Amino acid sequence: MLILKLLKESFIFAINSVIVNKVRTILSLLGITIGIFSIISVLTVFDSLENSIKESFEELGDDVVFVTKWPVVGNPNMPWWKYWNRPQPSEREMKEIQKRSGAAEFSAAFFNFNRNIKFRNNTIENSGVLAVTQDYDKVIFFEIHEGRYFTPVESNAGRNVAILGAEIAETLFESLDPLGKEIKVGGRKCVVIGVLKKEGSAMGNSNDQLVMVPLPFGKTLSNSRNLNMTIAVKAAPNVSNDVLKDEITGILRAVRSQKAGEENSFDVSEISVVTNYIDQIFRIIGIVGWIIGGFSLLVGGFGIANIMFVSVKERTNQIGIQKALGAKNYFILTQFLFESVFLSLFGGILGLLLVYSGILIARQNIEFSIYLTSANVVIGLVVSVVIGLVAGFIPAWNASRLDPVVAMRSV
Repeated sequence: MLILKLLKESFIFAINSVIVNKVRTILSLLGITIGIFSIISVLTVFDSLENSIKESFEELGDDVVFVTKWPVVGNPNMPWWKYWNRPQPSEREMKEIQKRSGAAEFSAAFFNFNRNIKFRNNTIENSGVLAVTQDYDKVIFFEIHEGRYFTPVESNAGRNVAILGAEIAETLFESLDPLGKEIKVGGRKCVVIGVLKKEGSAMGNSNDQLVMVPLPFGKTLSNSRNLNMTIAVKAAPNVSNDVLKDEITGILRAVRSQKAGEENSFDVSEISVVTNYIDQIFRIIGIVGWIIGGFSLLVGGFGIANIMFVSVKERTNQIGIQKALGAKNYFILTQFLFESVFLSLFGGILGLLLVYSGILIARQNIEFSIYLTSANVVIGLVVSVVIGLVAGFIPAWNASRLDPVVAMRSV
């Protein structure tokens, strides 16, 4: 009952403080509001962005290993020119992995480049083109909304056929059915045989904005010896990625005739390497967000402390009467601490409401999915409570230590 009484009285005093001294209180709480808004906005945006990016990578498969010339995450201890001198992964090496590996279920090779895509009067400049081998659909997950995937004959012969990303199809064909239509990819005629299911994008990177073609046809379009090819290998059932990576490393070293003790002339990695690296990046960004918001919270904390000092001064006589009637020091201390926490929470809730309003506006203007998690709401509320306790402690302590006789004589 005592706690409920304290809560009730503190809430009433906090509301009165807002009503009686609107401008002073609002200006003082502005720091808390801006601080919570800054911190939770950063956490919300980057949590959403991190999850979206990680989901995009995880769709590639957690049982898939990638062979590349350059490391997925750079090694600062290895000079860039050593990477530069490495040979590119090749189709022949992919076939050797498939033939020799007992740990691999499927393997595929692919590379990316950019070309203009045209259908009649509609043109998309510098669209991404993905050239793939036959088993790419068995290694990397994606869904075809309309049409079909490449046949073995189309893949091996390098037929002029293409599968379009959803946005590419919408832009080129608008309301027309794209299947069977002839487009131009880099000036070369190409027949559309499929359209990928729309995925949505993370930082503008998705299958929605690319054209997929057979790898031999892609080579004729790229006109480049430096294809920057990647080999993707899917692990067989009940085979770990570590076992698969070790086997691939042994096969490639044998194919490339590398001597014992010689550094690998290739990089073998998995998606977890990328997602762990992303975790590190966003952890640093989160710390920066806390530092930026921390300055506003510091100002807000001083504002709360100022309100509480003024409140103690204005209610000195009342405090004296309470103590004369038997109120203990802890009662006065707790009463003012509750009031400080209520004021800080009020500012924090305003900050959270601003974040939520910003999310609603953002959802109307961008495709990227932003959401305010319950964890971030709890963080905002907890931080507000802590700021309220810290900022209000000294004023509350001073109030609890007032001499009742002296306090009652004050005007």
